[in-house]
Amino acid sequence: MGGYPAVTSIFDAATSVLRASDASEKARAGREVHDSWAAGDIDMNPGTSSLPERPGRPESPVLVPPAHVPKRKVGTPEGRIALLHALTHIELNAIDLAFDMIARFGPGVPDDIRHEFITDWLTVGDDECRHFLMLSDHLQALGSSYGALPAHDGLWEAALKTTDDVMARLAIAPLVLEARGLDVTPQMIDSLRHAGDATSAQILSVIYEDEISHVAIGARWLKELCSRAGFDPRERFQDYVRERFPGGLKSPFNHEAREMAGLERNFYLNLTE
Repeated sequence: MGGYPAVTSIFDAATSVLRASDASEKARAGREVHDSWAAGDIDMNPGTSSLPERPGRPESPVLVPPAHVPKRKVGTPEGRIALLHALTHIELNAIDLAFDMIARFGPGVPDDIRHEFITDWLTVGDDECRHFLMLSDHLQALGSSYGALPAHDGLWEAALKTTDDVMARLAIAPLVLEARGLDVTPQMIDSLRHAGDATSAQILSVIYEDEISHVAIGARWLKELCSRAGFDPRERFQDYVRERFPGGLKSPFNHEAREMAGLERNFYLNLTE
């Protein structure tokens, strides 16, 4: 395992990805961890690493309040770069969310399903790493780079509210935050195509298709863990959203994509702000 010659535990390897501060290095390391797990080079030994309070981050982008992030009007080259930069930042956070799911919650998953849980979230993590690298490379081709514009920390702030409970993390990260991507990405793709930016539209189309499967993984694991704990998954999801995602959910919803992912309408329709 090239970048981690002494690491034999998936939990140590996932923590190493979280700690990486260079964004591209983090993405490459995440892909390597995925491949090493698939090859059987690392296992479910408990590991010795402690989780960082916050994941490693590069010096840039500067983090600012959401209202100070550059406007993302795709009708101009500058607006398209702002949109792509914001999406690249989201994907960096998504890498950390996937590997934090493994390192933080994997050890507590029941023995008989722990391997499957880790494999699923490594699949998600590998996709997020690939998405980040695609977007970062595309920003470079457009004459910009990740870190060139400010960004906000809203995604990780949401994650900090769910560090105590795997079911809460599943409810908020994939089933609120990532499901929102299913709602808004098709319109972004259409706007980019209308602006003549077929390359950016194609990249977002790839990400959109992958993220349907990510929401599906989140829905499946929430339902599985709720079932084992004797909870109704719909009621539990709604309780978590009300407790840990103040303000409620935003419509309109992409019902078709959400249902493809196993997120039925009765989960979320009464949670709108």
